[in-house]
Amino acid sequence: MKINQLRKIILTGLCAAIIFVGVSLFRIPIPALVGRPFIHFGNTFAVLTVLILGFRYGAVAAMIGLGLFDLLNGYAATAWLTVLEALVLAAVVAVVFKGVNYQQKPRVLKLYAVSLAAGLIKLLTSWLSGIVESMMVGTSFSVAVIRAFLSLPATLINSIVLFLVVPLLYVALAKTVLQRLKI
Repeated sequence: MKINQLRKIILTGLCAAIIFVGVSLFRIPIPALVGRPFIHFGNTFAVLTVLILGFRYGAVAAMIGLGLFDLLNGYAATAWLTVLEALVLAAVVAVVFKGVNYQQKPRVLKLYAVSLAAGLIKLLTSWLSGIVESMMVGTSFSVAVIRAFLSLPATLINSIVLFLVVPLLYVALAKTVLQRLKI
């Protein structure tokens, strides 16, 4: 096994733990019609992980960190939705990051484009998950669509924080820790 691959595997586990802690330690519950949403930093750390490790390892870390939180904290019935959301989020982040060509011409505005895409896809996937969750308890589709939409305030706040924080943290990490790790 190459040393760089081993380093990425170790960092994947570390990032999964950081994502888990980002959800666990800082939670502000928000009342909602569907589920039990809350404000947290898990998605922000998931996006940073994809930017740092790339799609494959970043997606694995996000799915493990967010999925494990759900399994251990009373959300086991819908953990599969969280894992799917994490996979879609990682894919969108990876595609947009590559599409803006950040590696060739680093610009903070490009990172904000990636963060905006991440926030928007998180809103969409949370809404779709809310529909599925609502229908899992027997709600009709039309009512589920409305209930899921009205349950998005926590996701909106998480998306705004993600949009504002990810570019700043990524630039700070790129100038310090990432140079030493040589990923």
